[in-house]
Amino acid sequence: MTNLITIFLSMALINNFILVRFLGLCPFFGVSKKLSNALSMGVAVTLVMFIATVATWIINRYILMPFEVEYMDIVIYILVIASLVQIVEMAIKRTNLTLYNALGIYLPLITTNCAVLGITLINATEAYSLLESIACSLGGGIGFTLVLIMMSGIREKLELADSPRSMKGLPVALLTAMLLGLTFLGFGGMI
Repeated sequence: MTNLITIFLSMALINNFILVRFLGLCPFFGVSKKLSNALSMGVAVTLVMFIATVATWIINRYILMPFEVEYMDIVIYILVIASLVQIVEMAIKRTNLTLYNALGIYLPLITTNCAVLGITLINATEAYSLLESIACSLGGGIGFTLVLIMMSGIREKLELADSPRSMKGLPVALLTAMLLGLTFLGFGGMI
């Protein structure tokens, strides 16, 4: 049980996808302008990470490894992730059209989100069990969501701040991301 907690905390705080591994930066900078959109995107990415982890672990363990075709893992994982994102996109479109419109182009971009592919590759590389893979994906997804929410809250406040015109938008977002990365660096000695 402590191993699962360690994996979860490690992925959420210490090895955060956005701030440490620099994966998933497109939705990080694109969706983090509003808190509601950031939360929705974080939940969608976490859901896709979880489902993709379970699906790819099963495929890896029972198809790729027995037939010794592990070199096909990236291609297979991308196909699985693309299919899952399409299913999630259709579900969001049918259940919450305003959320679907708010997320816009960023919802289909989950397909090419490096963080989702990264979690499947991390699980395969580390040879995690199914429970360890689930803990890793949930930690990664919650860490992703946490950083998105933090960044969107900061960016909402920065819109009201009196900053120079040349620093508005992406430049101040990059500086803010750097400072968030430094704060998460402090978690490095925990585990």
